[in-house]
Amino acid sequence: MDALRAAVGAWSRGEGDGPARELVGRLGVRTAVLLEGPSDVAAVGAVAALHGRDLAAEGVCVLSMGGAMNVGRFARLLGPPGLGLRLTGLCDEREQPYYARGLERAGAPQDGVFVCAADLEDELIRALGPPRVTELIRAEGDHRPLRTFLNQPAQRGRTAQQQLRRFLGTKKGRKIHYGRVLAEALVPTRVPAPLNGLLTTL
Repeated sequence: MDALRAAVGAWSRGEGDGPARELVGRLGVRTAVLLEGPSDVAAVGAVAALHGRDLAAEGVCVLSMGGAMNVGRFARLLGPPGLGLRLTGLCDEREQPYYARGLERAGAPQDGVFVCAADLEDELIRALGPPRVTELIRAEGDHRPLRTFLNQPAQRGRTAQQQLRRFLGTKKGRKIHYGRVLAEALVPTRVPAPLNGLLTTL
């Protein structure tokens, strides 16, 4: 599936559709999950594993588009005008218009796209609760950077939820890492509604 993701990325940059078409047929891919970035991919994969799901074996390709503004291009390549795959996705609330326009222009249904209230990190922090998220950050060895961050004047007056969400985005790679860590810490009955809805449709 990694090879397919790479082939789709190359195709989106104008390098031709041959490898992607061949891999879709060979792997039996039926559905593409369009996600904004790699932190979302990490979280979806972790929650699928939590439920005992092997999405690749089920013919589902979960991929990062490198930003919601690329959804139109990916929908054309993978949806009805291109490979004819069923399209689903997960997006931040502010990015929903990009998904709506991109899927509409590709002639793809929009009922398989699930919207996070702010973003996926916000949903995960709310599901776990700030105290549990703080425990996980400590366990990952990031307690000192978190303490330094919380002492910044800009963080005064913000809620713990807002502070933690901002902290996860302050260092390159941190959102990807904690997308997986927070998702793995969930219990099946506490999976955020957008993630649960996405997995239920797959």
